[in-house]
Amino acid sequence: MRQLLELLIAHGVLLVFLVTLAARAGVPLPAAPLLVVAGGLAAEGQLSGLASLAVAVLANIGGDAVWFVAGRRQGHRVMKLLCRISLSPDTCVRQSEGLILRWGGSALLAAKFLPGVSVVAAPMAGALGMSWRRFVAYDFVAGLLWSGAFLLLGLMLADQIQQVLDMLASAGFVALAALLLIVAGMLVRRLWRRIRFTRRTRGHRITVDEAAALLRDGAAPPLFIDVRAAGGRAVDPRRIPGALLLELDQMKSHAASLPRDRELVLYCNCPNEVSAALGVTLLGEAGLTRARALVGGLDGWEAAGHPIASS
Repeated sequence: MRQLLELLIAHGVLLVFLVTLAARAGVPLPAAPLLVVAGGLAAEGQLSGLASLAVAVLANIGGDAVWFVAGRRQGHRVMKLLCRISLSPDTCVRQSEGLILRWGGSALLAAKFLPGVSVVAAPMAGALGMSWRRFVAYDFVAGLLWSGAFLLLGLMLADQIQQVLDMLASAGFVALAALLLIVAGMLVRRLWRRIRFTRRTRGHRITVDEAAALLRDGAAPPLFIDVRAAGGRAVDPRRIPGALLLELDQMKSHAASLPRDRELVLYCNCPNEVSAALGVTLLGEAGLTRARALVGGLDGWEAAGHPIASS
């Protein structure tokens, strides 16, 4: 452990840059705690606080710019990728959509302090057509506020941080093992939350072929419901013809107006149909038991050769 602390002091600025850059790119590394420690070391004269702030801001802009470009070029495909790898599937994407649409560039400021949403905000801004100048300006301010806040916290808690570092240096391997167990525990907790979410949204499913067969039958055609948020539809304007647009937060309030004598086919464009499955759960709680999530979502429907409209 002492060697690790000596490495942190000797190459602290470089570590701040690399860890912050990786965290902004989506790697689950503790960039914020590292900045707090850097602030504490800066207060003791063992690290340059100004250099740490500069490289942290630069890393923020660099990491976010990669996702911003990806969002501009790939649109909804990038959102789907982030939804797939996120430990909070689809939730962070929907939250980011709402922030960007409601607050525009200033949403990048708030997103920095919201775990999960912070990584999704940059590609969402790109996908929704934010200009480069606006993105860089807001991201610079956001990175400055975020980095400065944690460095300042470290400066304020310098004595306590130094005591902790001295204790860790003395404890050696035991301290390192304890830190690893804490990190592992945090990951396990987030994974368990994901498993619980998946179980909750397991719901009923309907395949594309089954839904198309019901549509061809004509006697009681299913009602398709697009559960994507407004931001998702703005990024990806495709939809199934005749589909009702109904976001998840509107589901229970509109449940009474939905038909009970027809199949309700909910769809989204996210991995494992998580939004559609959650919508099925919400409708089931409202007494609508004939709702099912479309397997494969919008992409699966189009891939099977069925008609697609553009909003």
